[in-house]
Amino acid sequence: MINILKRAKETINRLIYDSSDNVLSALKYLVFAASLIAFGILIYYYGFPHHADEKSLLIDMIKSLFLIYIINFFVRWIYSESGFQFLADNWFEGILIIILLLDGFSLYLLKAPVLKELLYSIKLENYHPLYVLFIQAYMMILAGREVIRIGQGILAFRIKPATMLVWSFLLLILAGTALLMMPEMTVNAGSMNPLNALFTSVSATCVTGLIVVDTATFFTLKGQIIILILMQLGGIGIITFASFFALSISGKSGIKQQTFMVDLLNSESVNTARELLRKIIFYTLFIELIGAVIIYSLWIPDPGFFLNNSLGLKLYYSIFHSVSAFCNAGFSLFSNNLMNHYVAAQPVLQLGFALLIVLGGLGFPALQDLFGRKALRERMRKPWKSWQVSTKVAVYSSLALIVFGSILFFILEYNNTLSGENTTNKVIQSIFQSVTTRTAGFNTVDIGQLATPTVILFIFLMFVGGSSGSTAGGIKTSTFIIILTSVYATIRGKKQLEISKRSISFQFLNRAFSIVAFAALFILLALFVLTITEPGKSMTDLMFEAFSAFGTVGLSRGITADLSVAGKWVIIVCMFIGRIGTLTLALALSRTVKTNAYKYPQTHMMVG
Repeated sequence: MINILKRAKETINRLIYDSSDNVLSALKYLVFAASLIAFGILIYYYGFPHHADEKSLLIDMIKSLFLIYIINFFVRWIYSESGFQFLADNWFEGILIIILLLDGFSLYLLKAPVLKELLYSIKLENYHPLYVLFIQAYMMILAGREVIRIGQGILAFRIKPATMLVWSFLLLILAGTALLMMPEMTVNAGSMNPLNALFTSVSATCVTGLIVVDTATFFTLKGQIIILILMQLGGIGIITFASFFALSISGKSGIKQQTFMVDLLNSESVNTARELLRKIIFYTLFIELIGAVIIYSLWIPDPGFFLNNSLGLKLYYSIFHSVSAFCNAGFSLFSNNLMNHYVAAQPVLQLGFALLIVLGGLGFPALQDLFGRKALRERMRKPWKSWQVSTKVAVYSSLALIVFGSILFFILEYNNTLSGENTTNKVIQSIFQSVTTRTAGFNTVDIGQLATPTVILFIFLMFVGGSSGSTAGGIKTSTFIIILTSVYATIRGKKQLEISKRSISFQFLNRAFSIVAFAALFILLALFVLTITEPGKSMTDLMFEAFSAFGTVGLSRGITADLSVAGKWVIIVCMFIGRIGTLTLALALSRTVKTNAYKYPQTHMMVG
């Protein structure tokens, strides 16, 4: 039977070989158009209110589009040189097509789709919504796969990774804005204000957490899920997600795609870039899953909590806050953030949040060096072998900043925001606030009531931020440590920068100083504009807001929702540039010099 099919395929292939290019090209655009239509139908389905008949019609339209994907798969199989190799390379799509064919045949032969019969056989009540959800999810997988496949063609153009990164965030922000403006995303009737929708989308995508509306009460479940997706994609990076799924689905990538991944992930080689790409997704999903389980188990067993301990609602809250914590986003489903009684009264739960925040702020390269199977095996065989220098910098600097911030916060706020708490709670809240201030933006105390010295401490912590390659913002701990090392070397009269018995190239020092200079100048400019647009607000509050936005932290002294239109635009720009990085933006906008093969005579300048 297999030989007969093989000979039949070879015969058909010979007859239609000359038309392969035209047919495959036309089919590619047809599938891409069908994918866009499918996404449009799904967005319309969930974004606007419909009657039952309208919903049924939209589902039928989605089912009709499946035919295009089936035809596309078999035509590509016919034109392929090796049918078995094609099936091996496209196994994921093949499984989807088989499920689709079985479901379709059963619909016409048995008058009921296989999935419906399966759900009915296990006596699952109200199975129709699940079946509809399966159809929609199935379409999203197929359509998303084709959009990613077409999108890989963009890498054929000579686009710098920095430029691609900037555009990916811009497109994700615009998509999030459009989705949040749909009527079904908000509790109140009507669409969300465009500026507020843009602000929320930027805050979620740039994992900041500043809000102009209450996430818990303003958005419906659909709107909150959109924010959750934006946080996840923004935290890891939409390009990283797209590259991972393209690599997972196809199993291979072209030379341009591989080179792009090396530049994007700042990796040493293609192999390490591919490995790091998979590790990023694995660590993210695994840590968020474990975090959700921990958070779920630590909620207060209060009869009034989550509508009488609703299993689904508690699980949803756990997942949302786990993603928000690991991605250092700071969004919460409680109206008063984590000052809520269910969190503030649970010291162990606060430590769970803090651990997720720290892991997200360490950076993916550090996580791989710390917990990667290959790294652990290597250290077991060679006990003398230590962590990489970058990992040491990330871990030790983070610990030092946490301890430093915790001690000062405990001392400065002992009789202020911490008053009324027992000593244990004061210590844990000090640790939690020190952790979250650098990166995440959650709060268990009233930020508006902080003493002025504490505000200055917070501004410093927000400016430094998390570690390189992480979901956190700020200038990054590595930048801060390199500058401190340079200052120390200058004072001691050293000619080399040394960290952990390793020399640091002056190229990295130049990069570190550039990042700090760009960041300081940009925040100064933003603060200058804010003093013009917000004349009635204190300098302290405006400075705190600007540093929080640029550091993608999300803490506020309560002025975010009251900002003017111009003020909101300033904060939007701060969040965006703070997320992609000032140096990344400069590289994206700059032109590469043609040559560095020259050197001017040296001169003397007075410094200091």
